[in-house]
Amino acid sequence: MRLQLRTNLAIRVLMACAVNDGRTVRTAEIAGHCNASLNHMLQVVSLLQARGFVTTLRGRSGGLRLARPMEEISVGKVFRLFEAGVPFAECFDPATNTCPLSPECRMRGYISRAVEAFFHELDMVTLADLVKGNCGLSALLDIGEGLRGACGAPRMAAAPAKDLPSRA
Repeated sequence: MRLQLRTNLAIRVLMACAVNDGRTVRTAEIAGHCNASLNHMLQVVSLLQARGFVTTLRGRSGGLRLARPMEEISVGKVFRLFEAGVPFAECFDPATNTCPLSPECRMRGYISRAVEAFFHELDMVTLADLVKGNCGLSALLDIGEGLRGACGAPRMAAAPAKDLPSRA
């Protein structure tokens, strides 16, 4: 099983908004931090906004932020939104199915249950589960001054290993 790029980007967008909770962040900034195409990000943000996961603001000080608390955003719902409509296998789409085994094959039932179990597990994960206490993620996605110091000492640029003092 492989997730679509849009699903991956949606989770990145939501994590960036959660790390920068309470602040408006620009899609271009998120794209830069997440090594993603701005065009792809804009498409993903549009769908996230249409489904009520983020709110967007236009204009010079515009951008996006979470539309509801991160504790209320289910990762499973996000995955279902972006993965819905993509058949897991050829036989899952009657319009394009050419498999001659479909009428008698039992595999589809097993796969259907496995996919549902996958989504069920993700339904129990919230955006907060991915972000809270994840200092490494915070360091990667903190776009402004919002979380500096939230995970201990203020974040500073990493020095090359040879410049670090020894602990002898």
